[in-house]
Amino acid sequence: DMNRIALHMLMGDTGKYLGIVAGVMFASLLLVQQLAMFVGIMTQMYSGINAVNAEIWVMDPKVRFIDDSQPMTDGQIGRVRSVEGVAWAVTLYKGSVQAKLEDGTNTAIVLYGIDDTTLIGGPAVMTAGTLSDVRQSEAVVVDAISAGDKLAHVNPDGTRTPLKLGDTLELNDHRVVVVGFCEVSRGFQSQPVVYTTYTRALSMVPSQRKNLSFILAAPQQGQSAEKVAARIGRITRLAAYTSQQFIEKTLRYYITETSIVINFGLSVFIAFLMGTLIAGQTFYNFTMDNLRHFGALKAMGAGNRTLLSMILTQAALVGFLGYGTGTGLASLLGWATQDSMITFTLPWQVLAAAGLAVVGIVAISSVISLRKVMKLEPGIVFRG
Repeated sequence: DMNRIALHMLMGDTGKYLGIVAGVMFASLLLVQQLAMFVGIMTQMYSGINAVNAEIWVMDPKVRFIDDSQPMTDGQIGRVRSVEGVAWAVTLYKGSVQAKLEDGTNTAIVLYGIDDTTLIGGPAVMTAGTLSDVRQSEAVVVDAISAGDKLAHVNPDGTRTPLKLGDTLELNDHRVVVVGFCEVSRGFQSQPVVYTTYTRALSMVPSQRKNLSFILAAPQQGQSAEKVAARIGRITRLAAYTSQQFIEKTLRYYITETSIVINFGLSVFIAFLMGTLIAGQTFYNFTMDNLRHFGALKAMGAGNRTLLSMILTQAALVGFLGYGTGTGLASLLGWATQDSMITFTLPWQVLAAAGLAVVGIVAISSVISLRKVMKLEPGIVFRG
């Protein structure tokens, strides 16, 4: 079997064999790691939308992404509620306030003011306390991660004691009491997230004519969220999106208006180039070293198709092993850094994209070697 001979030839030179696999592995590792970090950061960009469980978001038409708050007047809520097909609509405040810690340092936090009556817009998962406790006097709910680090009590020896239920915080010179902890997905700036009622949130921020950040709404049963959102936009002249449309709008802003795609694209391209150069050069050297063997096979009657099959078998094995070990190491790296500030999100699309890139690397390496073998004169085996 010629393919078995091809594998014997490949594995016979252990150094070069491991060199080719290492080249593909290195490229796979870098590709998966960079793509997973890119996906992780892009996921963080719209974490504020996922933090609020709402089907329809209504906002000022000038809003470009979730953190680009353009306040509206409270009167807009009535206009949205009056649109046909809207089951309910509630107010949501989202803004940044200063939290003063016990040691005197200030840290910026994201403050959500949720509807006083229904508490719609609050966190989906509570880790301690209940969301309804937020109706108590001066009550707030804090995200569990920040309660253990950025908002934790700093002890005299420098260690931190996590916030516990009943502890107090100072937000914009207002004393508040922690009545619960919740889970939230980290935002890009990793700022602490605090929830309170809409009325209390407005009492903490400077008084303005316009305070309403977003209106959250839901379609009536049997109505499509897309159609109701479009109707809200048409009638009120406000911008209205389903949560998925708002996520897409936010992503579109970061992709087109910031340099994040160019920076990560360059890293991915360099990883691909490095992998191609290392694997291609080593595979070419391996083929050159085995030219006499290929020549002998040609002299014995092996056709170009047979030799093509042999080289592709060698390339496929190298690609499979390199891709497997590279993605495995990248996944291990992601798992090891899951509790750190490094973002790492690994959907199947990242693995598929890295797999296609590896196929490309292996294909380019094979073509370079194939051209030499195809032009080979069988007589080379009798020279020297």
